[in-house]
Order: sequence, then C-alpha cells, then structure tokens
Amino acid sequence: MSKKFNPLFYIILFLWNFINPVSYPIAWADEIQAAVATNFHNPFKAVVKQFEKTTSHKVIIITGSTGKLYAQIVNGAPFDIFLSADSLRPKLLMQEGRAVSGTQYSYAFGKITLWSPIPSLISESVKSTLLKNKFSHIAIANPITAPYGKAALQTLEKIGQWDRLKPLVVQGENIGQTFQFVFSKNAELGFVALSQVLDPKNNQKGKRVEIPSDYYDPIRQDIVILTRGKNNTGVMSLWRFLKSDQAKQIIKKYGYELS
Repeated sequence: MSKKFNPLFYIILFLWNFINPVSYPIAWADEIQAAVATNFHNPFKAVVKQFEKTTSHKVIIITGSTGKLYAQIVNGAPFDIFLSADSLRPKLLMQEGRAVSGTQYSYAFGKITLWSPIPSLISESVKSTLLKNKFSHIAIANPITAPYGKAALQTLEKIGQWDRLKPLVVQGENIGQTFQFVFSKNAELGFVALSQVLDPKNNQKGKRVEIPSDYYDPIRQDIVILTRGKNNTGVMSLWRFLKSDQAKQIIKKYGYELS
C-alpha cells in the first residue's frame, strides 16, 4: 500500500530542526576582532591556526603599530582584544576604563636585531657594523609609535651613533614596513624584530648581529581584553590559549622570550 505525501509532517520536522539548538553547534561560535602589534602578526597567525583547530571561534586580525592601534581603540575601533608591543598602552586602557580589569599579562618579550640581506655588511658587533660605512640607508621603525623603533633609537644612542647616522635613517611607520625596507634593499640594513628574521616565511636569511639586551629597555609585550570583548566567550578562550604550552612553543620558535 502506498503512503500519501503529508506536507504538514515535513513542515513540523523542518521547524523542529530549526529551533533545536543541538542541531546547530556553530551558533556557539564567536567572532573575535584582535588588534595585534605588527611584530607579532605572523606568530599570532600561527597561534590562531592552532586555536581555530580546537574551537569553533573565528579570529579576525587587524595589525598596526602599537601607538596607532591604541589611538584607534581610544577613538572607538571595534576591537575585542589587544596584543600590544609594550606594557604601557594596555595599562593606560585599563586606567581609562577601556579594558577589562585583571586581564593584562605579558605574552612575550621581544628582541631587536641588526639585519641585512647582504651578509657582507654585517660585522661582529653592532658598532663595528655601523662604523664600516658600507651603506647609504639604515631602517628603523617610528620610535614614537613603535616600541621596536624606540629600542632601535636607544641602541643607536647607547653606542653614540644616532647623531652621525640620523641623515641616513629611513623610518618605517611600523616594524613591518621597516622590515620590508630592508628586505627589498631600499635600505641596506636595519633594526628589525628578531621574530621577523626567524620567521619561516623569510626566504632571504642574510645575516644579523645580536644586540645586547642592556642597550634598550625590555620590550615587554602585553595583552588585554577590551571592554567590547568582555562578554565574548571566544575572546576569553583565546586569552587563555595564549598561556598554553602549545601557544608558548610557537612564540618561542619565533625568537621571543617568555616570562
């Protein structure tokens, strides 16, 4: 005996599936707007890749110099979490009521290095390299908005070379642009983030020289949850994930130190 088609049955079935939350686990996923200092862009992408494998959350990454990202946050940019290249701006955001109390911690300590894609330009020390005078341009990031630029300036002042080299300086808006100046050889060498040189995507290894840590203030990079993200479960999950051993292994691979 053949059964008659009953459209009411299928309508009820459709409505049941629509209102049943068990059938739609993706509804629990959150989108996270993450403001990230330029030096940490590629390491953070690697961290996010692992984070998204274990959760249903989606991370949107916005990068820029720490100073510019801070200014955007103050002016109402819709960011949920801020990975700064310093500890000052997250502290200020907390004081201004723009960040969630108790969420600031150091996720990494950055290092600068003097690097050139032309190995012959790099000598045994920073000062001897700079005194060789075999270059016409040297790149640094903006010392006002980029902590890595401030570290470069402090290094040049420490070894007494700032006044002499100032006319040769090519200044990047952030450490990403600074690295591109050197990578493209528009500046023969420059002070860049160690993480950029060690990045697996850097196919132009060149040569670098270590810079003593006492030449510049520690580059303590702090994270903070912004008020917009305080009720976003994905933001808290990401904040916790950056403390995990899995995330720390990635961060260390890029040359950062951990607290």
